[in-house]
Amino acid sequence: MPLLTRLGRTALDALRGTGALGLVVGRTVLALPKLERRELGRALVQFGYGSLPLALATAALAGIIVVLQSGIYVQRFGARAFLGWAAGYGVLWEFGPLLLGLIMSARLGARNAAELALMQVGGQIEGLRGIGLDPFAILVAPRVVAMEVSMLALSGVTFAVAILFESVAALLALGLPVRVFFGTFSQLLGPLDLLGGVVKTGIFGLAIALLSTTVGLSARGGAHAVGQAAANAVVRSCAAIFVLDFALTSLLAGWMG
Repeated sequence: MPLLTRLGRTALDALRGTGALGLVVGRTVLALPKLERRELGRALVQFGYGSLPLALATAALAGIIVVLQSGIYVQRFGARAFLGWAAGYGVLWEFGPLLLGLIMSARLGARNAAELALMQVGGQIEGLRGIGLDPFAILVAPRVVAMEVSMLALSGVTFAVAILFESVAALLALGLPVRVFFGTFSQLLGPLDLLGGVVKTGIFGLAIALLSTTVGLSARGGAHAVGQAAANAVVRSCAAIFVLDFALTSLLAGWMG
């Protein structure tokens, strides 16, 4: 295939995808006042509560890894007392939101896209339109709200667990007393550092919800389209998270001074 033709098709696909995303955003916002509350409750249990064990396990392992990795450098430069600040900053500001976003893009994004794609290719969504019901009020808006609320709730819990395991790892692996760990943590980290991590997580959650919904509703074909939608949701969500992380880190770091 000629290069120009390939570039043209890529640009056309990107334009079509941007338009579909904009349509999903607009129709979801319009459907928010009349969203189906029972579907919202089911989605909160499925997306939020169901993700808790995975999120906690990831947070514990991330906390231990951050301490073991950063411990090498703080010991080399004789700065063990600052390990609490360095490890806490890493979890609150960068590793916590990023890891949570990537893990949830695989769990929530893939599941949401696959379920919507299955209903799309199976004709259920068209059937809802046929009897005068709005699929965005019944299916889409509750899922988007549930994923956003779940990500924000999980961020607070996972950050706390990660920091707790960091302090334990610092004590067991490096012999750093817990009071010293939390001493520099509380002295050098402020509420804005926590706020930055929560803001990042919330925006990542919104990106996962909207992208996976767009991919799911755009599915056409048979069973192959369902699997393809799940895979595309993960790839696009992960790519969006890295781009957003770069932009938000630059923006928030400059704003918070």
